[in-house]
Amino acid sequence: MQRRRFLAHAAALAACPLCAAAAGAARAAEGAGPAWAYEGARGPAAWGGLAPSYGACGSGERQSPVDLGNATPAMLATPDVDWPAMPLVMANTGHTIVVDATAYATMGLGADGQDWRLKSFHFHHPSEHTVEGRAFPLEIHFVHEDAEGGRGLAVAGIFVRSGSFNPTLETIFSAMPREPGLRVTLDTLVTPALLLPEQRETWRYHGSLTTPPCTESVRWVVYTQPIEAAAEQIQAFAGLFPMNARPVQPLGRRHLLLDFF
Repeated sequence: MQRRRFLAHAAALAACPLCAAAAGAARAAEGAGPAWAYEGARGPAAWGGLAPSYGACGSGERQSPVDLGNATPAMLATPDVDWPAMPLVMANTGHTIVVDATAYATMGLGADGQDWRLKSFHFHHPSEHTVEGRAFPLEIHFVHEDAEGGRGLAVAGIFVRSGSFNPTLETIFSAMPREPGLRVTLDTLVTPALLLPEQRETWRYHGSLTTPPCTESVRWVVYTQPIEAAAEQIQAFAGLFPMNARPVQPLGRRHLLLDFF
């Protein structure tokens, strides 16, 4: 039944260009401003020159992603994550698959006692962050906003390696829209917390969005332990997005911390 609803919805959008355009506009956070790409003339090396608002992509000093191989141990609070089950609403932005947070979900970092609210999560193939120069097949970014304003974003990154079948990813990947601009709403529930690794050790640093406009207002929390997905599941996403990862950026004078507990 859900599969039929998805196909009917996709067909309706395909038959209605204005509807598809509206669906694409709804994903403005992923694609506002001039067109950009992961390869070719509008690839990462050119982002900074595509528009004045993209300037940080070329001249910023706190850009993301970075290599996570040389971190300083620090005693930090374990992220307090509350990502409950929620109806599955997602869109193909042309750059990735974005899953909306359709229920109240938060992440606390312990530094100020306030929670960051989950907005959405999306996927990169291969991973954007690397560990001692090594990339993983996938990386999931859970994007949180400051509900009170003024503190930018907090993004939790989780690596995915090839291994055992992942039921939660299967729920998403089996129904993800294949055409840019398409958006689907299903009765199916997805529980983002099931995508967390068992171990909660993390790297922390201050960086940027990894897509234009590359705004340098992101607190990064990247889990050291990857989760697993079957090779065919990884390939299902890679078939839609063969390459949607920005190259690593210089760490510069920033502090890269590795928490321990």
